[in-house]
Amino acid sequence: MAISDIRREYEGEPLDETRSDPDPFRQFALWFDQVRELEADPTAMALATATSAGRPSVRTVLLKAVDPRGFVFFTNYESRKAREIAETGRASLLFVWRSVNRQVRIDGTVEKVTDDESDAYFATRPIESRWSVYASRQSERLESRAVLEAAYEAARRRLGNAVPRPSWWGGYRIVPDEVEFWQGRGSRLHDRLQYRRQADGIWVRERLAP
Repeated sequence: MAISDIRREYEGEPLDETRSDPDPFRQFALWFDQVRELEADPTAMALATATSAGRPSVRTVLLKAVDPRGFVFFTNYESRKAREIAETGRASLLFVWRSVNRQVRIDGTVEKVTDDESDAYFATRPIESRWSVYASRQSERLESRAVLEAAYEAARRRLGNAVPRPSWWGGYRIVPDEVEFWQGRGSRLHDRLQYRRQADGIWVRERLAP
């Protein structure tokens, strides 16, 4: 079978602009509650960033908090994604929930969360994950896997169970100005609802052609 022959139908419940919530955060919460027990990784989201010259990059990160201020994830502040965020101040997120044939795309500005927020989340991470933050200088070149494992073992021995959050690691919040909800439908006639935040903070809902 050729790659071009791989296809399936994307059936799903209708997404109606007259019945969806006028607030995109409440609409997201509604959809998330419906998929959190259906998806293996419901918090997994693609994070797209770009350099100031327009060179894009994308990777998967995990959603760790969401409220009317935005969508939060945590990472190394010296990583490639962090450098690109510093250059442009913008990013895009994409959730793909295959169990219900849905996607949510979020575009917006990026800000760091407070130190208190980063400290509070870091303290909840498994101890092994806290050691790994000290072992891995994310996105930097490594000579071998052995070098990484040696750094991890050194961090484990040095820090023990008292592992403070390092200054180079913390959270980012995507503050959306555009959110799109995509619902797969038959015959490729998908439902797309776009929410745009106006200058006055009011969200405008519009249906887009699939």
